[in-house]
Amino acid sequence: MRIPQSPRLRDRLDDATGPLLMAGAANALTARVVEEQGFEAVYVSGAGISNTYLAAPDIGLLTLTELSSHVAAMAEAVSIPVVVDADTGFGNAINVRRTVMQLERAGASAIQLEDQVSPKRCGHFNGKDVIEADEMVGKIAAAVEARSHDDLLIIARTDAAAVHGLDEALKRVTLYREAGADVLFVEAPRSQEEMQRITTEVPGIHLANMVEGGKTPILGRGELGRLGFSIVLYANSAMRASVVAMRTVLQHLRDAGDTNGVQSLMLSWADRQALVGKDEYDALERRYAVNREGL
Repeated sequence: MRIPQSPRLRDRLDDATGPLLMAGAANALTARVVEEQGFEAVYVSGAGISNTYLAAPDIGLLTLTELSSHVAAMAEAVSIPVVVDADTGFGNAINVRRTVMQLERAGASAIQLEDQVSPKRCGHFNGKDVIEADEMVGKIAAAVEARSHDDLLIIARTDAAAVHGLDEALKRVTLYREAGADVLFVEAPRSQEEMQRITTEVPGIHLANMVEGGKTPILGRGELGRLGFSIVLYANSAMRASVVAMRTVLQHLRDAGDTNGVQSLMLSWADRQALVGKDEYDALERRYAVNREGL
């Protein structure tokens, strides 16, 4: 039961303390763990929600209503900025206006939009395509105009490198920056040399997406900072780790008939209740309890 008090994400990106390391979450509980572990922002992963909520791949199946409900729950659960993956914006520029307004009301501190053809695909899948650059420029202009406050950042992602090459991707993010995007995101560069070109050839705030097993080399936060990236994203590391732990515990339970050998891998009862704020709810119950003796 928290009231969100997100600091301005723009202020954090303007300081000189090194790249913002951002972890992704697919639900409010994971978002709270991200905050608990000291991260300065949490990323609402569209792929993570698709995987966990729908048990489906990241191929554009999630709706705006489903995404908004997850964003609202996460924003209420944490006090750090919530950065939202809004895929293609759920339609054309007019749809993007509604998407931005709805997600901002839900508690987003930043909204990421990408230039893929809808339905989109994960940035590290094959078979992607992108819309025309001028259509995406219109979407970004609509997003900038739709936000109610400049504190809401617009992150412009291009997937053009996989389709048309890095030169086209760099041309696009330059146009997107001119259209008003606050943060630039070239998805799936294939080498450190390509990553260096992104930050050298296009001025602005750049995001690096680290996907274990994906097309981009995994580099350390310090090295990415030296390359010129201001944000380092690990969108689904926590979700993927949780599945490994679930499988280990469930396999043991299936084979042994109990959890006695794997409880060290499980959240303790007390820690679980603390994480979800059980004491706070107990206090509220006492505060609002009816004193029937005086009736």
